Amino acid sequence: MKPFAFAQATDVDGVLSLLAAEGARPVAGGTNLLDLMKAGVTPAGGMAPSLLIDINALQGLDQVEEFEGGLRLGALARNADTAYHALVRDRYPLLSSAILAGASPQLRNMATNGGNLLQRTRCVYFYDVGTPCNKREPGTGCPAKNGINRQLAILGTSEQCIATHPSDMCVALRALDATVHVRSAGGERKIPFAEFHRLPGDRPEIDATLQPGELITHITLPDAARFVGHSAYIKVRDRLSYAFALVSVAAALELDGGTIRAARIALGGVAHKPWRVEEAEEQLVGKTAGESAFEAAADRILQGARGYGQNDFKLTLAKNAIVQALTTAVRGTAHAKGE
Repeated sequence: MKPFAFAQATDVDGVLSLLAAEGARPVAGGTNLLDLMKAGVTPAGGMAPSLLIDINALQGLDQVEEFEGGLRLGALARNADTAYHALVRDRYPLLSSAILAGASPQLRNMATNGGNLLQRTRCVYFYDVGTPCNKREPGTGCPAKNGINRQLAILGTSEQCIATHPSDMCVALRALDATVHVRSAGGERKIPFAEFHRLPGDRPEIDATLQPGELITHITLPDAARFVGHSAYIKVRDRLSYAFALVSVAAALELDGGTIRAARIALGGVAHKPWRVEEAEEQLVGKTAGESAFEAAADRILQGARGYGQNDFKLTLAKNAIVQALTTAVRGTAHAKGE
């Protein structure tokens, strides 16, 4: 591991002051950052900081509370605490289900909401510093395109990268129209969740639109009461626990009898960012909730998808998962039914 300095901060202004130093990075749970530091992932990937700033002592950033008719999730709230919080379970069961589908209980106990947003890809070539990787070292190539790509993207790819974003929580946040709130020495700004993560394009080393010197303080969710009764998170993976999604789907419906009044559908495991196609949701409005409508929406969501050999099966798997998630949502949210 590359040598680094360590500092602790007790207030946000102190963190922002320290973040002004080149190579400075905040750390809370450290469940992804420390792994990458140990693996020796290069500075081009942003994971070899010269200064780690412990932000766990910051006051007020670990709360989950009501906010303007919706919810405010502190960046330092642990994933487990968020998933089991009464406000989340009762009013945002889709988010609770997605968080609990991720990682393992031990990791969820340590990982923070802010850190979850900033996870790096689990592509084997990104982790293996002995191989080329445009995300780790721009310009060296993407061996995944013709190599080990079973876990990788089928949507939003580029010639430079076919990596996927690994988070489950972020898939639900995208479906629920979350907003990310950040602070820097220059002030505060709000980032719509749709704009927080980015596709690889010709700059695959950049995962998010968070700027140097900015700190995530909290995430807000608008009121989602109309989706409480009909939501589902489906995660297809190689084993039941501690496995990343081959395909995941966060689905939520507002129903009037058997007619769809509104829909939200986001996918994980298929792109460099949580994948959502609003046109497919609009296409469902006014339709009878059923397999034919769901299949048509799935086709729209997956328009332009392509496989790279080992992950060709995802094309069919993703469509089936979308239909399954929507069908499950129609039956009713498990938590809302008392299950």
